[in-house]
Amino acid sequence: MLKSMTAFGRARAMTPSGDRDITAELRSVNSRYLDVSVRLPRSMSFLEEKIKVYLSERGISRGKIEVNINVNVVSEEGVEYMLDTAAAASYVNVLRQLKESYDLEGSITVGLVASNRDLFTVKKPEDDMERDWNDVKAVLSDAVDAFLDRRAREGKNLEEDIVKKCENIKVLAARIKVLSEADITGYSAKLEQRIRQFLADFDAEVAEQRILTEAAIYADRAAIDEELVRLDSHFTAMADILASDEAAGRKLDFLLQEMNRETNTIGSKAANAEIAHLVVDIKCELEKIREQIQNIE
Repeated sequence: MLKSMTAFGRARAMTPSGDRDITAELRSVNSRYLDVSVRLPRSMSFLEEKIKVYLSERGISRGKIEVNINVNVVSEEGVEYMLDTAAAASYVNVLRQLKESYDLEGSITVGLVASNRDLFTVKKPEDDMERDWNDVKAVLSDAVDAFLDRRAREGKNLEEDIVKKCENIKVLAARIKVLSEADITGYSAKLEQRIRQFLADFDAEVAEQRILTEAAIYADRAAIDEELVRLDSHFTAMADILASDEAAGRKLDFLLQEMNRETNTIGSKAANAEIAHLVVDIKCELEKIREQIQNIE
């Protein structure tokens, strides 16, 4: 089953404790290799490598993947704010002196004093890395599920299109085979006739077997049976790759190169204009398949 390298997946959920709202997004584009970049809140930067390993474990092997993890803190259970009373008293006293010394207007309010962050200290619970990973992984898992589902659905569309183009090529190859056999038979007969005429014109004699051998040599050089058989075997190999659950992009790319090689050989051997046109049609179909393969993992 083919998988597209272009996909998107998103998931969002509250943590079991209800203190954080986590969103995970994955998007990918084509790449020859697996290239993962992760964006995390600074406090969770230690999860980057875990996320990369997790994606590989889920079977993602190619593509430029962008992972965005956003964490919105809903409540800060266990966080304590403490007032430095001595510093606060000193700060308020300084404000009063400032007001009296310079005859300033305005009141010394709670809001004014609280705006000085230096008067407070924040005591947070120790970071629980395993808890952070489990919370992120739960949401990331759902996002990866959606991501892989999109890859599979787009891969299925690509597979159907590739199979259709392969069937078109098979039809073209069958027409080439018929034309080639008729062409070789007819041309071999003409070649034999020309050789006999040439010998007659110069009143020369050559053994009958020699004439037949020369005609057979031409027929062997012009024959494209081997190329057509190999081309057909490549279609069988392609069907096997398409049916496999393994990453198929690179294998299909190499296989397509072999198919192009056989097609070029057929074109170089053919002396028939109609066969030449059919070879061009096959190469056009192969090029379309090659473009599709660039999107496959």
